[in-house]
Amino acid sequence: MRITTVILVHGAWHGAWCWQALIPELLKRRLAPFTLDLPAHGVHARFPEGWGGDTARFAVSPAPTSGVTLDDYANAVLEMVDAAVAAGSGPVMLVGHSMAGIALTAVAERAPAKIGLLAYLAAFMPLPGVPMIDYVRCAENAGEEVAGLFVAPPPKIGAMRIDYRNADPRHGERIRSAFAHDVDATSFAAMNHLLTPDVPAAPVATPTVATRRRWGRVPRAYIRCSEDRAVMPALQDRFIREADGFTPGNATRVLTLAASHSPFLSMPEQLAQALADLAA
Repeated sequence: MRITTVILVHGAWHGAWCWQALIPELLKRRLAPFTLDLPAHGVHARFPEGWGGDTARFAVSPAPTSGVTLDDYANAVLEMVDAAVAAGSGPVMLVGHSMAGIALTAVAERAPAKIGLLAYLAAFMPLPGVPMIDYVRCAENAGEEVAGLFVAPPPKIGAMRIDYRNADPRHGERIRSAFAHDVDATSFAAMNHLLTPDVPAAPVATPTVATRRRWGRVPRAYIRCSEDRAVMPALQDRFIREADGFTPGNATRVLTLAASHSPFLSMPEQLAQALADLAA
């Protein structure tokens, strides 16, 4: 049975806005896309003291969203899944970008029968018992360009914090290089203004819960971004290799885009076609 409902889950610092260019491309391919803002992101974002003005205060202010957990992420996504299924969509495709991979895994472990396909887009897909943060610091992720943007150690302020309001053009270019080096300057400027500074530290430090009987039975795909500088291609390959080792009877379907970490902006048509191919 062809999947027609696609729920798009954004990654760290992003919001539902990041899928805007992708949505009409999915509609052209007869897929029905739905988006949401995760807790602490998008319309749910909360901003630390000093944001946009006092850089010294901004660097040390406790995160107002530090209490947000991985369960909060999973609950928000599952609410959307339940609404889609209740409306008669049948099993849905869940697409998770980057950090959202940990939310996809958590939701699939809770409600495997409601998900027709998990699609990890340059996303974290940790083994059971391993938190996302352990992969950020692993050898396969050497050369990544995101952690060096943090203004303070995440445990100290309760968040992974990046200063997107820094006016130094060199700083802006570092952000563009990390997330969207193949995105045109005008689109990147809009993206940079929409990114929020804080991502709660707790979800990325929470060990993954996934079993072969539940998460492991859901069909899954991984869309690799071969030019990624945020989640390095070698780490993406490790996620695929480890998942297939954990569930040898349920191999990951793998597609590759020659994209940065932001294919929803740099190549929405190609990304939409990849998702349509997976849904067929």
